[in-house]
Amino acid sequence: MADRAENKVFGKRAANHVLILASGENIRHMTIRPWMIALTVCFTGILTIGYLGATSYLVIRDDLIGATIARQARMQHDYEDRIAALRAQLDRITSRQLLDQQVVEKKVEKLLEQQDALFSRHGKLGSLLDRAEESGLQPGAEAPAVDIPAFAPVGDGRRASSTGGSAAIAKILQGSEPSAKLDVASTMAGTSLREGPADRADRIFSKVTLSLKTLESQQLTKIASLTTGASDAANAITTILLRSGVDLDPPSGKEGGIGGPYVEPRLPGNRFDTSLDDLDAALTRLESVRETARDLPFSNPAPGQPVTSRFGNRVDPFLGRLALHAGIDFAAQTGDDVKSTGAGKVIAAGVVGGYGNMVEIDHGYGISTRFGHLSKILVSVGDEIKTGDVIGRAGSTGRSTGPHVHYEVRRNGQAVDPMHFLNAGMKLTTYLE
Repeated sequence: MADRAENKVFGKRAANHVLILASGENIRHMTIRPWMIALTVCFTGILTIGYLGATSYLVIRDDLIGATIARQARMQHDYEDRIAALRAQLDRITSRQLLDQQVVEKKVEKLLEQQDALFSRHGKLGSLLDRAEESGLQPGAEAPAVDIPAFAPVGDGRRASSTGGSAAIAKILQGSEPSAKLDVASTMAGTSLREGPADRADRIFSKVTLSLKTLESQQLTKIASLTTGASDAANAITTILLRSGVDLDPPSGKEGGIGGPYVEPRLPGNRFDTSLDDLDAALTRLESVRETARDLPFSNPAPGQPVTSRFGNRVDPFLGRLALHAGIDFAAQTGDDVKSTGAGKVIAAGVVGGYGNMVEIDHGYGISTRFGHLSKILVSVGDEIKTGDVIGRAGSTGRSTGPHVHYEVRRNGQAVDPMHFLNAGMKLTTYLE
């Protein structure tokens, strides 16, 4: 009863499992306890989980490695694409810089050619201006100085080179300030204004070209003024000479023959060179007519002395009847200097009939002068005489009533009124000084 009551309270005790191993006569048994079963189950579960985990890792690892490789490949491709884009952009920038540099070098070379032309023009113009100043011509007010950007020779006298490399060109193109930005509205819009080298070069070269054109225009104005002044002066002198009977142009019938080998015509130069040629021709003509006028007898043989007898018909002092006085007489004292009225060559010097002691000078262009009644002759035939040279002393030799200077002017051997030449000389004073 007691055992049955105990079983009802605690239940029936479980029996242990026994593992019997028999091998022939040998029999072995082992009791399998519950903890051993639990341990075996746990170990088996761990092995199963490990196997499954390892298998899953091996399967998933290939996918992870493939994804990683694909990602690295994509990143590499992206970097390569970016590098290629940057390289292409760099090539474009380099090509643009090379093109800009070539454009700038061409423009610098062109400006340097213009500078050489200016230096050459300055040399030609300087000599012409000196000649014009010596001729007494005034071109008017000096032209204001023109500010030309720096393409002038460097300090040691060498010229700036148009192929001096990118550094020289960059120095030319650099501004004193960074690129200007847009105003507030443009800034708010997120844009900025940047001036490229070519644009900067165009702006600078446009300014230089405008300055050169302004300078050339001012020089052309000055040259035109000088040319007009020289031509007017030469025309005035020529007119005075023509009115005095001196024709500087040879008669057409006496011109010599012309000829020579055929040579291709010289094409006219630019406007500036043509203006220089015109000024040179005008100054040459002015100098020529001035030299001619200075050599012709337009001076006074007895400065400051009164005229005692004029050219033309008068009562002869010895015969008391009308006779032609072929010259004019100036009051003088015996021994006073008698001066040549123009340059020329002595063609007569000695006693000549009623002239007494007489000197005759040939001045060219068919003009000659005679000085009579001299007390003493100081020149000889063949002597070259300049204007103002003393050729003798005043006296009263020959048909003379007293000491004086008898002065004649002859054109092609015919006596003309010397007063025409004396009056012309007074008019020429303005153009000859």
